This record gives sequence, structure tokens and C-alpha cells, in this order.
Amino acid sequence: MTEEQFPDTETVKAFNNAITEEFRANGGKVGGQFEGADLLLLTTTGAKSGQQRVSPLAYFTIDGRLIIMGSFAGSPKDPAWVHNLRANPRAHIDLGTDAYDVTAHELPSAEREQLFDKVVAVAPGFAEYQSKTSRVIPLFELQRN
Repeated sequence: MTEEQFPDTETVKAFNNAITEEFRANGGKVGGQFEGADLLLLTTTGAKSGQQRVSPLAYFTIDGRLIIMGSFAGSPKDPAWVHNLRANPRAHIDLGTDAYDVTAHELPSAEREQLFDKVVAVAPGFAEYQSKTSRVIPLFELQRN
């Protein structure tokens, strides 16, 4: 897939803002295409801007670990929050009605492969996202501070 087949930055921002507002208004629950999904709000510090950036993300609890993926629906580039976490792994999450600071740890290759298979077992759509892109979709573990 080419970049032209993915929404522009402003469309993504508007979509994420709507989900974020719904999440906050409903104690961590959203409807529509994400109804019943495990979502969190990840607040990162912009790598260039230094501004706080909020991204609604699917999360997975695997072997007692909180895992997020930089799938960006199979886009050829990583989502901005991945770049932000790589520059500054300290972040904040809203998980349901709970909120706390975390440190993100990008999983090394072998560990990522094992956990990616476990994610795909419960959410097969992520295998499709990986098949759409030549980049390796990164996985991060979020550890409570």
C-alpha cells in the first residue's frame, strides 16, 4: 500500500480527538467500530514540539504485561507516538477510569516475534496490518512507574 491510501494527518487527528473525547466522557468506553475493544489513551511528549500528544490505542494484556503496537493500520510509516516514545519513553496512560505514568520499553526482535503471535491469536487483524507493510510493526511494553 502507498501512503496516498492512508488518511492525512488532519483526518487522523480529528478521528483520534473524537475517540479521546468519547473515552473521557464515558469512563474509558467507546462505541462504534471500537465498541467492546480494550482501549487506552497514551499521552506522549512530542519528540520535536515538546507538546503533550494523546493517542487512543488498542492494548493487550499478555502474560501479565501491558502491550501496545505501532500498527498504524499497516501504513508504511510508524505512527507519530512511536517516534515520540523512542525519543522519550516516559508517558501517561488513561486505562478505563484509572490514570498513571508509565515507561515504555520497545521489545527487541525475538521477544516481539513471540508476543506478536500472541496478539494475532486474539486480534487477527494485526496480521493483516503487518502484511500490508514492509516495516516491522513495533511492540512496546508499558510499565507502571
